[in-house]
Amino acid sequence: MSRVMWIWVVCSAVYLLFFSWYTSFKGPLTEAEIEQYMTFFQDEAADATPERLANLRRFMQEDTGDDFVMVNVIDMYDQPLAVPGVEASDSSDDVLNKYMQYMYPAMFARASHPVLFGEAASSALDLMNAPDMHKWTRGAGMRYRSRRDMLEISTNPEFSGAHEFKVAAMAKTIAFPIDPWLQLGDPRLILGLFLAFIASSLSWWSTLSRQRSNSTG
Repeated sequence: MSRVMWIWVVCSAVYLLFFSWYTSFKGPLTEAEIEQYMTFFQDEAADATPERLANLRRFMQEDTGDDFVMVNVIDMYDQPLAVPGVEASDSSDDVLNKYMQYMYPAMFARASHPVLFGEAASSALDLMNAPDMHKWTRGAGMRYRSRRDMLEISTNPEFSGAHEFKVAAMAKTIAFPIDPWLQLGDPRLILGLFLAFIASSLSWWSTLSRQRSNSTG
């Protein structure tokens, strides 16, 4: 196999490995999976009202099998609530970081990550039928590889204790999923273009070097 061919094989293999990790191929949630998750939330979620459970079931039944983004609007406490594990010197950000110590590894292992994050530059500039919702601290968009991945994270037993830190750090939050969604900087596209550029450049350099070597020989 020629050097140029090896370059393209290696770059293609890297891309295929990333694509297979970053993309969900399991399809929508099955009825059996939905019932399994519903049983968990009915038994374990203390704030699982009938309305929330019905909304959760609809979210699972309408699964596209594709990735989605959870939009989060967050207002942090000035001082965190006193729950087990929170030190007197901890800020709300410190407490939220304790919560994310579980979340980030679990998310990254499933190709899920933030796509948007920032501090609020002002209180809400436009409110409609949303009283007392003018004050927010930050906003974020979290990309999940699939609804199945998000549910695997949230039903993991390790999540139950960590969730208390989220409650202690956040005064209020709104979270809702968007699917389908669009971003111009999809890592699969960026990596594909980057690897194609690298492979093309190396192929050109390898061909040019061989031609020069043949002409001098």
